[in-house]
Amino acid sequence: MLKINLLALAMMLAMANAPAQSQTSMTTSPGTDMVGVPGCHFGEKINGTTANDVHRILTQAGYTSISGLKKSCDNNWHGHAMLNGIHTNVMITPDGRVVQEGS
Repeated sequence: MLKINLLALAMMLAMANAPAQSQTSMTTSPGTDMVGVPGCHFGEKINGTTANDVHRILTQAGYTSISGLKKSCDNNWHGHAMLNGIHTNVMITPDGRVVQEGS
């Protein structure tokens, strides 16, 4: 009985010290699945928009002091910007619409 318990303990310790193996990989190539990205769901695909694209859209809409641009799994961009001297949170949709958040 003691041999079985020691063998089980040895196996558990070996598994605990083994390097972690990822079952999925995070990729941000245009049109690829977002599996493995925290908060993303199977089948969601990231489009090819970049932070530079979004910065241009915001600038054309009259925003300044643009910062903190981050893309979410649903391809909406979120960030901070200033419009008419007022700091605001903004979201840019995949079709290029600018939406003020938290207003």
